[in-house]
Amino acid sequence: MHADLSRLTFRPERHYSAVIAQQGRVQLDADANEQTAIQLHQARTLVADLIGRHGGPRDAAGFRIEYVGGRHEIDTLYIHGGRYYVDGILLDANRPAPGVPVPDEDDAEDTAEPPAFWTYWDQPDAFRDPEKPGDRLPSPAQSPFVAYLKVWERAVSAAEDPALREVALGAAMPDTAARVKVVWQVLSLSLAELAIDETDPSKEVVRAAFDKWATAQAPTARLAARSERPDHADEDPCLVRPDARYRGPENQLYRVEVHAGGEAKDATFKWSRENGSVVFPVDELDGTWVQLASLGHDDKLDLDVGDFVEFTDTAYASRLEALPLLRVEELDLPGRRVRLSAEPEPGVGRLPHLNPFLRRWDHHEGPKRKGRTSALKHGAVAITEGEWLPLEDGVEVYFAKGAGYRTGDHWIIPARTATGSVEWPTDSARRPLLQAPFGIVRGFAPLALVKGEGSTVDLRYAFGPLASSVPAASEATLAAEEQARRQEEAAEADPSHGRSQTTAQAEAEASEEGNR
Repeated sequence: MHADLSRLTFRPERHYSAVIAQQGRVQLDADANEQTAIQLHQARTLVADLIGRHGGPRDAAGFRIEYVGGRHEIDTLYIHGGRYYVDGILLDANRPAPGVPVPDEDDAEDTAEPPAFWTYWDQPDAFRDPEKPGDRLPSPAQSPFVAYLKVWERAVSAAEDPALREVALGAAMPDTAARVKVVWQVLSLSLAELAIDETDPSKEVVRAAFDKWATAQAPTARLAARSERPDHADEDPCLVRPDARYRGPENQLYRVEVHAGGEAKDATFKWSRENGSVVFPVDELDGTWVQLASLGHDDKLDLDVGDFVEFTDTAYASRLEALPLLRVEELDLPGRRVRLSAEPEPGVGRLPHLNPFLRRWDHHEGPKRKGRTSALKHGAVAITEGEWLPLEDGVEVYFAKGAGYRTGDHWIIPARTATGSVEWPTDSARRPLLQAPFGIVRGFAPLALVKGEGSTVDLRYAFGPLASSVPAASEATLAAEEQARRQEEAAEADPSHGRSQTTAQAEAEASEEGNR
């Protein structure tokens, strides 16, 4: 997540169940964030264990898909409301009810109500564009397709959601806490992409093919990080140069993030010493000039000529697609303006309600290795596998060979001045271990096989409530209760209560004698 953090300490393999605050100690953001991560991990693991990989409540299952062919407009899907769970994450497809404004005396009353469902084109976090052929739905008349859910989470700061900022603190103060948002997107897959040759496959065939496809989406990239070590240090652990350490003046949380995905020859990455949290809300775009709401709160969190920035908005950030990184060419400090090396991509950052912003990255040129400098590709650093690549101040990263890369996948590297090193897992010989990306964790679930209008095969799973009527007693208990009842009835019908007639008569005469 892009947030101003000290570090992220949650590791499920440690099996911690709670964070315990101690009196008189400094409280860190990492402690509070780890407690939240522990609780989320426990809750989502429990839900996934009970429900399975995905499913919805039987009477309120969301994401029912209805295909509507475009007779006069473009094809679309109706996404009906309700709840659904994917990998233990709760998804809510209910469309919020619109507010009712105070009526204006001069305006006629508007009684039009928005639909109670989302459509493929207005779903809240997918931001599909009808002008892009790749965003349009396949034609079921030519071949059926599968509508499916893609689920992931992203951090949201006050730059992307101004409502998070407490205005009482004033504009000069930084924002406070960020948020993590669940993003769900209904997308489409052709049967060819699922390697299904049949024209009319069964539910079981589609589900099995989809599970195989989803498994193949898992990241294969692996990265290791270290503070620079001299040559032959592995053969001679005592060989240490004075500068073989993290040499930065401050503690940092480095973020190495895949920019353009694909194979290594095409993939690029970018990095930030502030976990990618340095962002600047955009007030206006005029060609290559960008008007900012603020230029930063100090010289560490501001912009300078030569910085590379990502010009984007909440819509494009949710698409997880790489945009060219642009260079800051000129600063107008009094006017809070910056001039970029090129005009941002068309259709990005032009709508104020999508909260456009600049995100600063801290690389300036390709890594210098063996006297050569590699060129940047669209403003990002080319991935070179199988060798150590320097970032800055002794921090180096290593990409494993033979991997595939996905835009947005990232690794977090805490660097500390107290130890002069980075916090990264190592083996017993102090060799850095290759790690899978810290995120983005993506989840997938099939929703429907769309064959045409009025012909949609539901692929969702549903579960019923666990609660039911109190069960009847066991047979042994019922038999014992019946025997006791019969004994009571027999006792009421027999005044002697099972005694002999002579004894009962003698007791009755004695009672009468006493009454005299």
